[in-house]
Amino acid sequence: MQVELSAGTVEYTDTGGDGPVVVFVHGLLMDGSLWDGPVAELPGLRCLAPTLPLGAHRHPMRAGADLSLPAIARLLAEFLERLDLRDVTLAGVDTGGALVQLLMVGGAPRVSRVVLASCDAFDNFPPGLTGKTLFLTGKLSPRLFGLFMQQMRLRAVRRLPIAFGRLTKRGDAATARWIRPLLTQAGVRRDTVRVLRAAAAEPGILLDAAERLPGFDRPALVVWATEDRVMPPEHGRRLVSLLPKGELAEVADSYTLLPLDQPAEFARLIREFTAG
Repeated sequence: MQVELSAGTVEYTDTGGDGPVVVFVHGLLMDGSLWDGPVAELPGLRCLAPTLPLGAHRHPMRAGADLSLPAIARLLAEFLERLDLRDVTLAGVDTGGALVQLLMVGGAPRVSRVVLASCDAFDNFPPGLTGKTLFLTGKLSPRLFGLFMQQMRLRAVRRLPIAFGRLTKRGDAATARWIRPLLTQAGVRRDTVRVLRAAAAEPGILLDAAERLPGFDRPALVVWATEDRVMPPEHGRRLVSLLPKGELAEVADSYTLLPLDQPAEFARLIREFTAG
């Protein structure tokens, strides 16, 4: 499925149905397929997973579209509005969790509860060696950026700590799929460079958001991978301490991308949280 939004065409999957609505938000150089595993474990819920313009999208955005993180958060809010989604559980991991935080402090009237899973937070932006390397590559021209990223065709390179190696234990097939649009479409490379440059220009954006998180008075589940080497586990506990209705769940045997490494356990936590 796809929907026309102010920045361009956004693809999404939607399981349909009348159950509680959950919208899943991916991170940089990922697409909505990140959530395929958990979604398959959640019959009865209406699960939607948009592919936002974060580097693995297949439709380049319009020329001149604002691709800063606040603008992409607003695009996510526009997605909820355009599809008239209400009483939404909004779940984000990695940079997707950063986008969720930006919506939380912006009001998010269509959101009734949130899930923050092993995500960028506080001063961990860009996060870890992976994020810092990616932000540095964003200084290249789109053409040179594309040449640099050609290395990601090789599994050995994708598994390096500067790439996806510290983000997922088991999801290499997904990461190989995510980089294809970037390698084949000049418009996607252009968008990705613009996203990276805009993000690098706002290093304190999540520190500013954290100061306002105590104003979010709806239920919030913070899910963190205990073996995460990119998103510090203490950040999960710190986020919970800021949220008036926050609760923490820690998941073993996973790196950052819980939906890839522990899809069934992540789905179980979502199911119980939405039922609550």
